[in-house]
Amino acid sequence: METRVWKMPGDKPNLAMLREAAQLLREGEIIGFPTETVYGLGANALDEDAVKKIYKAKGRPDDNPLIVHICKLEHVKELVKEITPTALKLMENFWPGPLTLVLPKSELVPGVITAGLDTVAIRIPAHPVALKLIELAQVPVAGPSANISGKPSPTTAEHVWQDLKGKIAGIVDGGKAGIGVESTVLDVTGKVPIILRPGGTTREQLMEVIGEVSLDASLHDLLAVPRSPGMKYTHYSPEAEVIILKGTSHEQAGKIYKILNENKVPRIGFMISQELAAVLPKNLSENIVLGILGRQGDIEAITANLFDALRWFDQKNVSVIYAESFPEINIGAALMNRLLKAAGGKTL
Repeated sequence: METRVWKMPGDKPNLAMLREAAQLLREGEIIGFPTETVYGLGANALDEDAVKKIYKAKGRPDDNPLIVHICKLEHVKELVKEITPTALKLMENFWPGPLTLVLPKSELVPGVITAGLDTVAIRIPAHPVALKLIELAQVPVAGPSANISGKPSPTTAEHVWQDLKGKIAGIVDGGKAGIGVESTVLDVTGKVPIILRPGGTTREQLMEVIGEVSLDASLHDLLAVPRSPGMKYTHYSPEAEVIILKGTSHEQAGKIYKILNENKVPRIGFMISQELAAVLPKNLSENIVLGILGRQGDIEAITANLFDALRWFDQKNVSVIYAESFPEINIGAALMNRLLKAAGGKTL
């Protein structure tokens, strides 16, 4: 299959190009498109055959539910059975934006979207190109990350091309994704909302608006039974093994020095901050690869650079990547969630 690319002027929608992409969506094809979080792989959410193409292209297990993207608040009503006062308050405060809400689904939503669950995950993205594409398509758009399942999520159109060229009809290039990790998934079907996946909207922000918000047990215990089928799978993994360094910045630096002295593998990667890199020896071996994420004080930039760095290390042929850990507050919770997933829970 030929994969077309429509390049937008920055994040500004080009209507002629987007009409072409929207027409393909209506015809049952799948399209890579930008959002403010990561790039999504879109299909008409009401077309079962189109949605199945997403699973096939990604190699995604079919018991892993998909998020449905819409462009206007009024479109929620036809997709869900009920909108609670809490859900409405969240929509009014955080949409468009990186928050996905899990709600009781209506009969209109096909089971292939929800993996047989009686709930559906919905959000309105904040990226202008995504919003215009959905508006022109005139259908709700199912949109998981546009990557091979299990690999680091794509934050640029080039990442999508690397993973899915020849497997999808087209890619809308809207520049680099700003947040760099996926949306927060919040289950609002119970009395107390539960974060199933931390993301671009932080727990702290949610609590300011609705009060108590709990965390799903599987976020801190890899052996816990997840509330959503897709949460049981390994995600975000590069080719190399990933191991997370624990402790204070000083303690992590000490561990790096020990690793350098032992030098048990031929080629080692360190994915770290500018501050941690600054305390390392200046004459590192050519077999040591440093990936600098950003300044410790700019956790948003570090988060935005994470997936790009993981993909960059794939090109460096390292055997193992030692990753700096960061405080799990605000967006740092989403950052560390993705790192732990990439590492399969392995820490040092």
